[in-house]
Amino acid sequence: MDPALQQIVDRIRAASATRQPLRIRGGGTKDFYGEPSAPADVLSTTALTGIVSYEPSELVVTARAGTPLTELEAALATQGQCLAFEPPHFGPGATVGGMVAAGLSGPARASVGSVRDYVLGVTMVNGRGEVLVFGGQVMKNVAGYDVSRLMAGSLGTLGLIAQVSLKVLPVAPAEATLRFEMTQSQALERLNAWGGQPLPLNASAWVEDAGVPTLYLRLRGAVAAVEAACRSLGGERQPEAAADWTRSRELRLPWFDARGGRDLWRLSVPQTAPVLDLPDTPYVEWHGGQRWVRAEASTAAALREAARAVGGSATRFIAGDTDAAVGRIGRFDALTSPLDRIHRELKREFDPAGIFNPGRLYPDF
Repeated sequence: MDPALQQIVDRIRAASATRQPLRIRGGGTKDFYGEPSAPADVLSTTALTGIVSYEPSELVVTARAGTPLTELEAALATQGQCLAFEPPHFGPGATVGGMVAAGLSGPARASVGSVRDYVLGVTMVNGRGEVLVFGGQVMKNVAGYDVSRLMAGSLGTLGLIAQVSLKVLPVAPAEATLRFEMTQSQALERLNAWGGQPLPLNASAWVEDAGVPTLYLRLRGAVAAVEAACRSLGGERQPEAAADWTRSRELRLPWFDARGGRDLWRLSVPQTAPVLDLPDTPYVEWHGGQRWVRAEASTAAALREAARAVGGSATRFIAGDTDAAVGRIGRFDALTSPLDRIHRELKREFDPAGIFNPGRLYPDF
């Protein structure tokens, strides 16, 4: 066994024997996400670095968990390939393992899928200190109960990701961004109509841009398809838009910078959901499926009710400065009874001593 992985295994076994909590951590760029960490010793994955294998012709790459995300993306770029789901970094230290554990996707998510859709296989260490391998390097190996993809979004509560195999895709030959002035209601209606047409839609964002309600639409695909869509859709072409899509992915646009001390909420709702009654004008992505809201902590219950009313959920993505004034507000929506039971049983199976990232997903497990 690799010495770095052996050290991790030994430490997990010792922690399990004494029930010493461990905080699994990569680059730490997503420490803000999830419930505040309970007191625990840090277990770093940064020694597990390197791209293990890369087969451009097979569209698959395998990398160790501590590999910098920038290193992986640079290697893919040399072959004209990419991580199509555009994972946010939130800082220069982002790692491959942290990307999977957080399960966060960027602007293209509604069109190309999420992180979990690209996870083919995982090598992990469970709470007993056992090294387990799930999945493989091709889609046909993903059969039965898909533990590999279960790790996506688990925030390190089930085990330590040591290595992951990912499906990659070629960079699109052509890209264009169009700008339209329209209200939020008009944008949602237009996006739903366009979604039923053979258009190379890749990403969208509606925002009040300097007080002007504006929809930005990104097209990606074959050159002929993108050019034809630009002609048929109209709008104003934005030749310098690439940097703004990156800033959108990293929550660095002026809309996010204007949050002040308020919470940043992420509402996940059906794309067909109408304009919601919210305390602030949202930033709308994913063709209507993701709506960011800046709000005071006191509006938490109202935000969650608004999301539930249309069949969605609300996550307190980044907490503001008013926790003490309003009491504890959960970062994630409470689970329904069946889902709560499944979560707890999975936690007991993978981490029987309860040592991994205790309280990170939900305060009591």
